[in-house]
Amino acid sequence: MLMTQEKLAELLDVSVKFVSDIELGAKGMSLKTLNRLSQCLLISTDYILYGGDDDELSGILSVIRKCPPEKRKYAEDILKIYVKSVI
Repeated sequence: MLMTQEKLAELLDVSVKFVSDIELGAKGMSLKTLNRLSQCLLISTDYILYGGDDDELSGILSVIRKCPPEKRKYAEDILKIYVKSVI
């Protein structure tokens, strides 16, 4: 899914210029903004800060984050059952 700087700025409640400055590395951001960015993009803060795909759980976390909050418990339960079945 592509997201414009304008849409991201709106979701983060910051200016488009600030989003541009973050992308260029010209400005940093608060922890609150980092957390909101992580939630908007459905990626971990570790990925934002350190990059790379070396986080083995990022795919699983991404799928769970896409679940509606009220359904996440079901996803967790299904995953627990799966893990028990393969151990």
